[in-house]
Amino acid sequence: MDTINVNSAEDVAEVIRWAAADEEALELVGGGTKRGLGHIATGDGAPHQLNLSALSGIALYEPEELVVSARPGTTVIALEQALATEGQRLAFEPPDWGPLYGQPIGASTIGGIVGCNLSGPRRLIAGAVRDHVLGLSCVSGRGEEFKCGGRVVKNVTGYDLCKVLTGSYGTLAAITEVTLRVVPAPARTSTVMVSDLDDAQGIAVLATALSGKSEISAAAHIPADVENGCEQSLTAMRLEGPGPSVEERLNMLGTSHPLEGLKMTILDDEESGQFWRETRNVVAFANNQNCTLWRLSVPPSQGPAVTARISQKVNARWFYDWGGGLIWLEVPEDLSDGGAVLIRDAVAEFGGHATLVRGAEQIKANFPIFQPQPSALSNLSNHIKKAFDPNGILNPNRMARDG
Repeated sequence: MDTINVNSAEDVAEVIRWAAADEEALELVGGGTKRGLGHIATGDGAPHQLNLSALSGIALYEPEELVVSARPGTTVIALEQALATEGQRLAFEPPDWGPLYGQPIGASTIGGIVGCNLSGPRRLIAGAVRDHVLGLSCVSGRGEEFKCGGRVVKNVTGYDLCKVLTGSYGTLAAITEVTLRVVPAPARTSTVMVSDLDDAQGIAVLATALSGKSEISAAAHIPADVENGCEQSLTAMRLEGPGPSVEERLNMLGTSHPLEGLKMTILDDEESGQFWRETRNVVAFANNQNCTLWRLSVPPSQGPAVTARISQKVNARWFYDWGGGLIWLEVPEDLSDGGAVLIRDAVAEFGGHATLVRGAEQIKANFPIFQPQPSALSNLSNHIKKAFDPNGILNPNRMARDG
């Protein structure tokens, strides 16, 4: 596999036009922290690697308008640092999955985050990445440069291509610039921790807190022996905002049913920051690279039932984010199918979908990585793919193997 480095949108377009003309496949790479997510062609016939990491930097930042534009190779850390100088942040709390694939922390790029539509714990109230993408500059699989969206929230003209392209894993177009809505950073962050609840109790507490007036911005339940070898489970709820508001909501939460009478610990800003960073980066499952890792999206109330069903058959570890709606599930490496049949059957029973985030190449070669789509949706996806990339040269097979 040879690497083609580019420094501008014009370079990207030129390379893609060449690849389209010669029907040469391209693998789009930025920081390379998520190359293990999805299928990657290797060996003979592997695609050329189009490296976008040098196409980086903030192109525009208007703090007073809550808008920032950045090139795809810009690291998330660099972007967040620039926003922090103006007391602002990305609302969707982007995770860094590099360590899940044995890569260093801090190399994740904004192009990869948008391309994979990856959101952290704040998705509960802030929505997904695609809800904050105002505009994109891209190059299609035909080598044509185009723009969609704009730099203002009210730009709603015609079909929303930004939402189509966000989360398409580079299979439709190469992003050359992304414009995002940003939000003010809170003056104070506190996290309420309740210990020693089982899964059902923990999820019930989170559901009650989320339905109340405390304005919880993140809610997770970590079973015992998952969080840094902790012998007791942790049920965590985060509050953010002006200091007096957070204090009042902490008092309100502490006296609400079913938290009344439970022993609670309050984490301050720094401790909260560390806890939620580790949660969104899935640090608990980063060390054992050999274990198979799944990401399940289920109805929050059904989370404990899903994990109970799976744990009856295999030795698994897991924790819940998004109030129970997101489950990170680790299963042993010796399962020939990586638990695919069991996990997807459980998800089908209770509703939701499952993604194989990390697994052996043999498992990825024989079982779908992403939740299989209904035929009608699959046909629509193929139609969109052909419209943007008729020769199928961009990240071929990344989301589903051809044929």
